[in-house]
Amino acid sequence: MLNKKTVRDVQVGGKRVLVRCDFNVPLSKEDPSKITSDKRIVESLKTINYLINAGARIILCSHLGKTGQNKSLAPVAKRLSELLDKDVKLLKDILSEDTKDFVMAMKDGDVCLLENTRMYEEEEKNDAEFARKLASLAEIFVNDAFGSAHRAHASTEGVTHYLPSVAGFLIEKEIAALDGGINNPQRPLVAIVGGSKVSSKIAVLNNLLDKVDTLLIGGAMMFTFVKAQGGKVGKSLCEDDKLDVAKEILAKAEEKNVKLLLPVDVVAADDMNENANAVICEPDDIPDEFMGLDIGPKTIELFKKEIELAGTVVWNGPVGVFEISKFATGTNAIAKAMADSEAVTIIGGGDSAAAVEKAGLEKEMSHVSTGGGASLELMEGKKLPGIEALEDKDE
Repeated sequence: MLNKKTVRDVQVGGKRVLVRCDFNVPLSKEDPSKITSDKRIVESLKTINYLINAGARIILCSHLGKTGQNKSLAPVAKRLSELLDKDVKLLKDILSEDTKDFVMAMKDGDVCLLENTRMYEEEEKNDAEFARKLASLAEIFVNDAFGSAHRAHASTEGVTHYLPSVAGFLIEKEIAALDGGINNPQRPLVAIVGGSKVSSKIAVLNNLLDKVDTLLIGGAMMFTFVKAQGGKVGKSLCEDDKLDVAKEILAKAEEKNVKLLLPVDVVAADDMNENANAVICEPDDIPDEFMGLDIGPKTIELFKKEIELAGTVVWNGPVGVFEISKFATGTNAIAKAMADSEAVTIIGGGDSAAAVEKAGLEKEMSHVSTGGGASLELMEGKKLPGIEALEDKDE
């Protein structure tokens, strides 16, 4: 569990507090000034409102998009102003004297937002001088950007070398849910792992096999396991160089007495679109010109039974190509089964979170993570540099 100081453990009244948030929100392609989901902004409000009420002077910062895209946080400043019912000024040049002057003149309860940190190439390099200049604006640092906590960047890890540094409430919530769900779960603990590639999930699968009672595997990654057992997978996505890894994972599950279930039927099609010809077949007997794109109806029932018996369900990765409605049935059924379950239900961010949100079932889950990459690394048993750098609680 999180043994780091949180914003509750420091005096913030009258202090300039730099808060690293995750405002990496999706923007409309047609109108880039429009935010299509403000979930990440809403998730930051608990920490921001706590600081406002405590009389802090709040300097928010975040990245948006990739380095070189130079996306402005102007839509985020506008949405924050609406949600907080107060003006949140966007400061366009983090390193300018005007920005420093504005910050030094702030009053208790004021909130401003620094422009996208990835407009500066020093951010991802974790440049010490850039981090020092960023830190010079404040007296305390609060990291509440769980979605970026797995990255050692200037605004997540670098600034901790210059300021007293603590966690915000979102990071506290994420760690409690994800770490608690995997390392101290209500049993049986069932993990559902999907997605396209075994290679990106090897560490997760190996770590989970030491923790779970049941492991359900879906998504295109299943075909590497099927082929490793001698199955015929047609044109399905399969990593031939990972067949030995799949065999090792199957052997480890048997050795650890973990119930590992692969799909017993799949929806296969001759193309990846809504108009494709689709058939239901066994995963190890897919026609040569077809590819598996979703789990089949028997597998849905099999997986649903395991979810019904669970005390905790952790899900990372869709079980089919859910972006295309023809192949979204399995993923939607998993989401519905988890929503109906009495178990603690934890969604590991990324595509799984997008699928749950698309199905309108987000509020039915115990926890939906805001960070795909960060939650994946946590599930791998890794330490997250943006959290490790924060101050420990006194023993």
